[in-house]
Amino acid sequence: MDIRMLEPEGIYPPTPDYRHGVELSSPSRVVYTAGTMGLELDGTVPADIDRQLELIWDNLRAILANADMTVDNIVRLTSYLADRKYAEKNGNARVEALGGRAVPTTAIVCDLLDPAWLIEIEIIAAA
Repeated sequence: MDIRMLEPEGIYPPTPDYRHGVELSSPSRVVYTAGTMGLELDGTVPADIDRQLELIWDNLRAILANADMTVDNIVRLTSYLADRKYAEKNGNARVEALGGRAVPTTAIVCDLLDPAWLIEIEIIAAA
C-alpha cells in the first residue's frame, strides 16, 4: 500500500501535527473503529482526562493488534471532546501515541452520551 499525504497548493498550510488529507493506493485491509472511550477493564470511567486518554490509546492499540496492525497504520483520526479545554491534552496524547507522525485529524466539541466521558476517539487504519 502506498500512502501519500495531501498538501495542495492554494490552501492554508497544515500545522505540524496534522495533514489535510491522505491518499491510499491499493490497501488490502481497512479497519474502522467505533468511538473508543477511556474505560477501565471493569467499565468504570476515570475522572481525569489524562487517564482517559491513556486508556483510549491502550484500547486503540488493542483493537489494532487484533487486526495485526499498530498505530503506524492509522490514516485518519477523529476526536470528540466534551469540552474544548481538553484539546491541548488530546493533541499532545495523539502526537505522542503516533510518534510525531501527522495524519488527517478532526476534533469536535460535543455532548457525549455519558457525562463522565471526557473524550472519545475513532480511527481509520489501513494496511
